[in-house]
Amino acid sequence: MKKKVVFVGLSGGVDSAVSAALLKKEGYEVVGVFIKTWHPDFLECNEEEERHDAMRVAAHLDIPFLTFDLENVYKKEVADYMISEYKAGKTPNPDVMCNKEVKFGAFLEKALALGADFIATGHYAINLPVLEKGKTLGIQKGLALGKNCLLKGKDPSKNQSYFLWTLKQEQLKNILFPIGNLKKSQVRKLALKFNLPVAEKKDSQGICFLGVVNLKEFLKHYIKQKKGKVYNEKGEIIGWHKGVVFHTLGERHGFTITKKSSNDGRYYIVGKDVKKNILVVSQDKKVKDFGAFALGDKRQGTHDAENSSLFYLELESINWINKIPEINKNYTAQIRYHGEFLLCKVKITSKTKAEVIFKKHILVASGQSCVIFDKDICFGGGVVV
Repeated sequence: MKKKVVFVGLSGGVDSAVSAALLKKEGYEVVGVFIKTWHPDFLECNEEEERHDAMRVAAHLDIPFLTFDLENVYKKEVADYMISEYKAGKTPNPDVMCNKEVKFGAFLEKALALGADFIATGHYAINLPVLEKGKTLGIQKGLALGKNCLLKGKDPSKNQSYFLWTLKQEQLKNILFPIGNLKKSQVRKLALKFNLPVAEKKDSQGICFLGVVNLKEFLKHYIKQKKGKVYNEKGEIIGWHKGVVFHTLGERHGFTITKKSSNDGRYYIVGKDVKKNILVVSQDKKVKDFGAFALGDKRQGTHDAENSSLFYLELESINWINKIPEINKNYTAQIRYHGEFLLCKVKITSKTKAEVIFKKHILVASGQSCVIFDKDICFGGGVVV
């Protein structure tokens, strides 16, 4: 029988290296692929160093090594998207777009065109087919049979299913996550066991492929700074900022408070008006309204007129991975990576939009990804309007 061919995205890090080693051990024909992306001239770029590490891993495992140049796709679909969203006063998630358009978009498409049966990455998530027969996950959880489902990674501190909510069935059938069932400590031990040249390498941080970046400094190269006023929830001017588009809700730094009192503590951004270039801050980041001072688009989401404790959040560009969420069923929502899992219900309002109903007010910005879970199952999600 001919071996199944897997193109593994080798980033130069430990997770992807262990993924490749595990797949080779399981009997797959493994091809290592380094993805070359766009970097601005003003940022220090260690791409060649990462590529060299990926090559060392491929050589150690005795597998073929390729480089895919996806610079144009990354520039257009991730970097330009991120910049345009911030210009509009939104808070996008570039990692979600990177996964959607680059890793599981262009990379998957190119790999399949070159004869791959699957692609694999070092994501901490689990991709399971829901089988037609037997006591399956689908029967236990009420999922759609004959389709794949996405689960949280076994390591809660590394679980990356939040970034994968855009995945569709036609992609999942060709994707493998070899380390999804492992904890990071186990991955490290396997790296040593396989004697991988990157076994001791530190984990990468920051934005997908760009690495650790001061986001405000990055955006200043593309968005002009514009000084504006900072208000408190009473409508008093208490400071200034360098541009509302450089800030997101919940932040507690980057603006200057000039009018201080003896009992001042930390201030959090609780509202912003892009057109007026205004920030609203409060010492209570859970503040629900601004009293006499109200911005036209002060915050995302609305409260129920009859039940003020209910908070409604509208999502667009929705994607449901295995099946559509049920009406009146309790789910949890995650608004940011490593964020709290918040109890909610989901109401589908159209093919592209949905409402998420929470029992308490939440601080959320337009452009953020809201991802829906049923315990360990990632149902999908959408972008906050």
